[in-house]
Amino acid sequence: MNNPFAQKNRSLRSRLARRLLLRYCISLVSYVIFLTASFFLAHYIATSSRIWYLNDPLYRFLKLVELLFLPLGAIAGWAGITYYFISKPLHYVDELVAAAEELAQPAGHPIQLSEDLKTVQDELNQVREQALRNAALAKESEQRKNDLIVYLAHDLKTPLTSVIGYLSLLQDEPQLSPQLQERYTGIALNKAQRLEDLINEFFDITRFSLTTLTLEPECIHLSRMLEQISSEFTPILAEKGLTWDLHLEKDIDLVCDPDKLARVFDNLIRNAINYSYADSPIYLSLNRARGGVLLEIHNHGKTISPDKLARIFEQFFRLDSSRSSSTCGAGLGLAITKEIVELHGGWIRAKSADESIAFILFLPSQG
Repeated sequence: MNNPFAQKNRSLRSRLARRLLLRYCISLVSYVIFLTASFFLAHYIATSSRIWYLNDPLYRFLKLVELLFLPLGAIAGWAGITYYFISKPLHYVDELVAAAEELAQPAGHPIQLSEDLKTVQDELNQVREQALRNAALAKESEQRKNDLIVYLAHDLKTPLTSVIGYLSLLQDEPQLSPQLQERYTGIALNKAQRLEDLINEFFDITRFSLTTLTLEPECIHLSRMLEQISSEFTPILAEKGLTWDLHLEKDIDLVCDPDKLARVFDNLIRNAINYSYADSPIYLSLNRARGGVLLEIHNHGKTISPDKLARIFEQFFRLDSSRSSSTCGAGLGLAITKEIVELHGGWIRAKSADESIAFILFLPSQG
């Protein structure tokens, strides 16, 4: 397969080589013309200034100079010009080596090269800027992950302390009424479930950091799959007074990885539930589109600002930075969702305006 970048570099090298060769030839021709003109001018001045005799020692000396002037001058000029044009590419190599060393550890100032290497300089500076951006993003992502781990580790103590406290109370106070025993048991169970959620977030961080997602595609009935997943969430919606507004086109089949795609739908639905106003509908639609299928999930909730919307699919990014919020996960759900969708050859977009949040994703017919 042809590499456009490699072809561009080869074309650049060819242009630079042709330019240097042309300059070399022009320099040689110009020097020969200058040398010849200088010789004939000097000869004319010398011969027109006096009458020369064959036995004149000065005449013999000038004849000797005349015989040696052109060949020695030509050799000296050729050697000097050739040395200059050989040393120039070597100087370019030195510049590129220095630029490569600078590119390995990008500094705050851009790379500067000779005028002939202006195109190379621009490309190296583009690579440098991209490397700086990637380093900044990686540092920021690592910092967010470290912050999350610190928050989660800190938050593990609260439910664990509550579980131990209420279970110890039940053990040490056997005379408690059945109502109090039931209440304390329920609280301990809720705290234990919260503890389980936090531990699962740790596992999500580890799995996402250490594994690469791969697809195991098969043909599935996508309409039926979404009907089943949406019905499983109905009790959770009811707890917040939410309702489904389903518009699922019938009999849509798709070649995809059903397990990973189920995780995509699960992440999007949970996100819609967590960030919906109480007693509002959640709109879910599935339709055939040109070359694939289009799915949209839309809920009514607090408008997401443009700066947060632009980062919503980043790893470890959470809309609510408060670690005490019940809606806060590890910040991996939407990042994993985007990766799975793109592995299927599709795309996903997020929109938010007028107290509404929408996710639109496209999946091609061939996974």
